[in-house]
Amino acid sequence: MLINISGHHVDVTTALKTYVTDKLAKLERHSDRISHADVILTVQKHEQKAEATVRTNSAELFADAIAENMYAAIDDLLDKLDRQLLKHKEKVLGRKHIDKPHSSAI
Repeated sequence: MLINISGHHVDVTTALKTYVTDKLAKLERHSDRISHADVILTVQKHEQKAEATVRTNSAELFADAIAENMYAAIDDLLDKLDRQLLKHKEKVLGRKHIDKPHSSAI
């Protein structure tokens, strides 16, 4: 998975990069088809915002989270992405396993 981490009004330290990379790696347990992830970390006055776009071969998932602490915002963000990825996976599997009616000769 290719991960692009950028910051707006915040220095993206190696600790933040490592934390985000480790958290995003946990998403791969649900889907090995994640190709790319863009993460933007932003500081606005007293709010820390983390947003991400994750691309798979069949979908593009987006989530954002705001907290007073950047690490808490990243945790909330990854929880949202995890739920979205599971929901998308169930939806895709549901489409593949629908029983098609058999045509019967009368």
